[in-house]
Amino acid sequence: MSLWGDIYAAIERTTGSPVRAHPPQSIAGGSINRTAVIGEVDARYFVKLNDAPGSLKMFEAEAAGLRLLAQPRALRVPQPISCGSSGTTAYLVLEHIALGRGGAAGDARLGAGLAAIHRITRPRFGWDRDNTIGSTPQINRQSDDWVSFYRDQRLGFQLELAERNGHAGVLTKAGFRLLEALPLLCADHRPAASLLHGDLWGGNAAVDCDGAAVVYDPAVYFGDRETDLAMTELFGGFGAAFYEAYKSAWPLESGYEVRRDLYQLYHVLNHLNLFGAGYAGSAQRLIDRLLAAVR
Repeated sequence: MSLWGDIYAAIERTTGSPVRAHPPQSIAGGSINRTAVIGEVDARYFVKLNDAPGSLKMFEAEAAGLRLLAQPRALRVPQPISCGSSGTTAYLVLEHIALGRGGAAGDARLGAGLAAIHRITRPRFGWDRDNTIGSTPQINRQSDDWVSFYRDQRLGFQLELAERNGHAGVLTKAGFRLLEALPLLCADHRPAASLLHGDLWGGNAAVDCDGAAVVYDPAVYFGDRETDLAMTELFGGFGAAFYEAYKSAWPLESGYEVRRDLYQLYHVLNHLNLFGAGYAGSAQRLIDRLLAAVR
């Protein structure tokens, strides 16, 4: 059977309904996966495809993360339909959500919904499975201590990867000095292990045609809720109403402005590792500013 034949059959096994086998409509996706829409208006599906080794585990973790984010019913999340492989190609089939225009009302619903998701906590930081941030492995080995988790499994991992990717030098030396300063930067900060989206930039949030706030493409784990907020500020795309609604539901703690730089650094280093030296300057500036904060 062909790739699309296998996907249609998998959807039918899950839903109990056949899929009209119209030609898949390829759509512009991110830099990681190929994407397409299949089906008809009353039963449409969004499909991700990837031929890289390990893609099936990546898709399985994404599906598990989406199910977790959906549990509080605070934001709309695309429902995973099927995940599998056909030949060398892994696939993830999701509910297709038609997106609309958001504006301030949509931003407010997104902010309040994110705060509600963050209220879901667990005793330990991390998750019971590893996943990916983009195509980079994201290690989620569970820990009782946030600072050591973030040091070893977030910044330390990215700095070591940067060295392997040819970025060793002033940047990584300063980065490893920063790791030693993390207890000072996070002094008296004792966050709960909140359920996180994990990769919340403007391209991973929207509203549907009914105005409901939607999130997708997560890199889920349990950690400091401020990491999601910091990511929203890194590349923009979230209006004032989003932050007002979030802070009204759950105000931020003092010192967030410094920790925001710390948490944004993880994503800037990941972009350095994924896309190259164009992000080195941004990473260096963040590291220098953080080191200056503890001198």
